[in-house]
Amino acid sequence: MLAVEKLNQYYGSSHTLRNVDLSLQVGKCTALLGRNGVGKTTLLKCMMGVLPIASGKVTLNGEEISGWRPHWRAAHGIAFVPQGREIFSRLSVAENLFMGMAVKPASQSKSIPDYIYTLFPVLKEMRQRRGGDLSGGQQQQLAIARALVGEPKVLILDEPTEGIQPSIIKDIERVIRLLTERGDMAILLVEQYYDFAERLADYFAVMTRGEIVLSGEGKDMKELKVRSYVAV
Repeated sequence: MLAVEKLNQYYGSSHTLRNVDLSLQVGKCTALLGRNGVGKTTLLKCMMGVLPIASGKVTLNGEEISGWRPHWRAAHGIAFVPQGREIFSRLSVAENLFMGMAVKPASQSKSIPDYIYTLFPVLKEMRQRRGGDLSGGQQQQLAIARALVGEPKVLILDEPTEGIQPSIIKDIERVIRLLTERGDMAILLVEQYYDFAERLADYFAVMTRGEIVLSGEGKDMKELKVRSYVAV
C-alpha cells in the first residue's frame, strides 16, 4: 500500500528525517509514536507531498509518487486529517463534508454517504450548524468524517486525540476500530497518547530525532517498553 523508503528531509541545515522506512498495510492500523518535535508531522507532510523530500521515495501500491502534488495523492485515495483539524469554520457541517468530496467525480458527489452519519451520529444532528460552533471534539469528528467521504484507501490521522474530551476519544477509537475491521483501508495513526495507540495498533513504529528507532507488532508494545518513548 503506502510506503516510504530511505526517506531524508532537511529544514535549512537541520536533518529532520533520517533514512525513514515505513510501510502501511490494508486492513491494519499502524501507530507512529514519539514525543513532540521528533519529526512525525514532517513525515506525514512528506507522505502527502506538502513538503519536498531530499532523497528516498514514497510509493503507493508499488508505484513511486514522490513527485506527485498533494491533490493528486488525495485523488488516488490518500486522506490526511491534520493536527488542529483545520475545518472550515464558516461553513456548515454538511458543507464541510461536501468539501471532502472534491476528490470524487461530480456524478458521485451529490449526497453524503449514509455510513458517515452512522459512524458520527452527532454530525447528522448538527449538519446545519457552522463548523466553528462545534466543540473541539465535534470538530475532530467532522475532520475525520470529511476525510472519509472521499472513500480513501489510506487514512492518515495526526494526533486525533489532542485536546479532546475522553467521551469523544472513545468515539474516535470506536470509528478507527470499525474502519480497520472493515478491511479495505490502511490507517496511519500518529499519537503521543500511548494507551490510545496501544489499543488500536496492529503495528507500531517509534520515532526519535527524525529516525525510526523501534518497530514491531502492536501486541509487543508493552514488552518492548514503547511507553518510555512517548510523553504519556
